Amino acid sequence: MVLAKSKNAVGLGNSLMNDRFGRGKGADRRKVGSGGVQRTDQSGQTYVTNAPKEASWVKMRSVTEQGALDEFLSTAELAGTDFTAQKINNIKIIHPGQKNPYLLSAVEERSAIRKQKANKSRLTVPRRPPWDENTTPQELDQKERASFLTWRRDLAELQENHDLLMTPFERNLEVWRQLWRVIERSDLVVQIVDARNPLLFRSEDLEKYVMEVDRKKKNLLLVNKADMMTLHQRETWAKHFRDIGVDFAFFSASLAKQTIEDMDLDDDSSQHQVAELRETTGRTDANSDDSPEETNTHGDKSAEEVKQLEMQDAEDEEEQWASEEDLDEDQDQETRILTVDELEALFLENAPAVEGEDSEHPRKTTIGLVGYPNVGKSSTINALIGAKKVSVSSTPGKTKHFQTIHLSPDAILCDCPGLVFPNFATTKAELVCNGILPIDQLREFTGPAALVAQRIPQSFYEALYGVKVHTRPLEEGGTGVPTAEEILTAYAIARGFTKTGQGQPDESRAARYILKDYVNGKLLFCHPPPIEPPIDAHEFNRDLYDAHHLPQKRQAYLAAQAGTSITGSDNSSLMDDTSSLPIVPLQGEKSNRLDKRFFGRSQGGAGHLTMPFNFQYSEQGSKQLAGRKLQAMAALEKDIDPAELKLINSKKHFKGERRKKQKKQASEF
Repeated sequence: MVLAKSKNAVGLGNSLMNDRFGRGKGADRRKVGSGGVQRTDQSGQTYVTNAPKEASWVKMRSVTEQGALDEFLSTAELAGTDFTAQKINNIKIIHPGQKNPYLLSAVEERSAIRKQKANKSRLTVPRRPPWDENTTPQELDQKERASFLTWRRDLAELQENHDLLMTPFERNLEVWRQLWRVIERSDLVVQIVDARNPLLFRSEDLEKYVMEVDRKKKNLLLVNKADMMTLHQRETWAKHFRDIGVDFAFFSASLAKQTIEDMDLDDDSSQHQVAELRETTGRTDANSDDSPEETNTHGDKSAEEVKQLEMQDAEDEEEQWASEEDLDEDQDQETRILTVDELEALFLENAPAVEGEDSEHPRKTTIGLVGYPNVGKSSTINALIGAKKVSVSSTPGKTKHFQTIHLSPDAILCDCPGLVFPNFATTKAELVCNGILPIDQLREFTGPAALVAQRIPQSFYEALYGVKVHTRPLEEGGTGVPTAEEILTAYAIARGFTKTGQGQPDESRAARYILKDYVNGKLLFCHPPPIEPPIDAHEFNRDLYDAHHLPQKRQAYLAAQAGTSITGSDNSSLMDDTSSLPIVPLQGEKSNRLDKRFFGRSQGGAGHLTMPFNFQYSEQGSKQLAGRKLQAMAALEKDIDPAELKLINSKKHFKGERRKKQKKQASEF
């Protein structure tokens, strides 16, 4: 009997049908909202669709790389057009070879640099279209999308037609809108760059765009993480910035944060001592049974001790500031790492004068901080205000929206989300080593690891991690410089990183640890400025590879091994120590094993030569013939067939008669 059909149909099939053809489907085309987007179909007819409702964090996701299909879909969405997929039979092979796309040869790198210099003026940032109070939000949104689409098409044409490799720049329009708002609100735009490679993080067109928005606005280049550079390196970069006419300053957010924490600890300890003395003074006054004169005497002594402590603290602070001033006078003002107070004063000094101020409610100077992800914008703000007000993370792209923070009665800080500006690059590995792309999301690690192996000396690498890197010998194609595989294998073996099942060294896991140490500054390398004549990068970074740049535990271990102590006067680089420099082997392990087998010494101590098998039976051999071999040799000497000689000299088997007797007895029975 067939069951009656239920009115309330449920089940997976009905759910899928309702989800696809149920009520309300296609309502985004029929019902037009306030944020509608006008589109054009294949026939040329226009219609309006509502923008998909997404969470704010989804809209503000940083998108630096897109596949071919994703980029095509996003471009079509910006253009507001539909498309129809067509089957195409022709197939085009884009990469026919097995070349590693993350590394370039020396010839290719020089050719790419020449092309980059020739097309440097075409490398721009997206402009916000002009608008006024009469522009509606829908019109402004459409103009911004059209302007952003034109900008992306220009960059795509520059990359394809001129065969140029570009950095993965920001492709999300919402993130660029945050930058536009920060520039429009700010009086002084501060570009924060990494001191290890300032030119990669600097956007020249952004400075031009700031002046296009308002001629009264000013730009400032803040070189963060300057404590990773030596004085000579800061002097070289300062001279280069002066030559190109850029306003700059050196700063270190981590150093400023550490200084603030040390001062807070000193203040807490001094206040604790003063409070203890006052408590003891009160207890003495309360529990004293002596005369009033003795009580006053104890109180005067305690008060004098408190005053002496306060005067001593004041003298220590004066001596500290005096010593710092003496050091500052010795150093150049441009190469000195600024403190928090000096940086705030520099911001107000370079900021333009605010016009049209109201005497009762004056407008504060707005200072906008922009830059790449993970260059220290939020850390700089935290160091300026002396407390953690902005979320900080080592993952690039932590800040999602621009934030305003009141720094002082005269200034407001405006923090912009980290933006990857379009720039020319030789390889993607360069972006990973500079901390622009997150390491945890890295899939190809051989390119960045190869750059680290080329830049960091082998002696410093071995002294830092306590490993031994075995390089490839010359006869097998070695050059004396460790490869990525060699340093990763050495690190993985030393740390016990192995793959599941096979037990081979886990190079991928070792690469993540080494690359994070490189980005965090444990493995230091600073790029020299592009001046003529060019500066050798290894000579430029020689002072960074001494024993004082090693951790305290490694310094103590090396000092114990050497039997000496590391003093402050010993500033020699590990690159200068010829005993620690690796000797490139001329031949490999296979050749060594072959030579050892051929020329190895026997038990008697004499040299041993490998001879053929019949050598032992020759005149030079020591083994004598016996048995059938001796009979065969004798037959050959007498010109007799060995088989005939065997019949003549053959003896009867001793078991022959016994077997005949056994057969005879068996037949009788």
